[in-house]
Amino acid sequence: MKLSDVHRIARLARIEITEAQAEETARQLNDILAMIERINRVDTAGVAPMSHPLDGVQRLRPDVVTETPDRERTMANAPARQDGLFLVPRVVE
Repeated sequence: MKLSDVHRIARLARIEITEAQAEETARQLNDILAMIERINRVDTAGVAPMSHPLDGVQRLRPDVVTETPDRERTMANAPARQDGLFLVPRVVE
């Protein structure tokens, strides 16, 4: 990445950047792009995609109902209600 590219990106992002910062950013971006090129050169033919590198599984609790809702207790803190529903101020006219 050229220094002019870094200055252009900074201008588009409305970021003030010194010449030293631009040079450091260009160096870092070039390092990142070089790493991406190295990763792209790796032969992955025959490698099946996986969701977890260690074949881990997510430990999830069973989806079981543990309590039933109590409408009266839920509505007790409602500042305004009607027919068992919360009343809220209109926000769109």
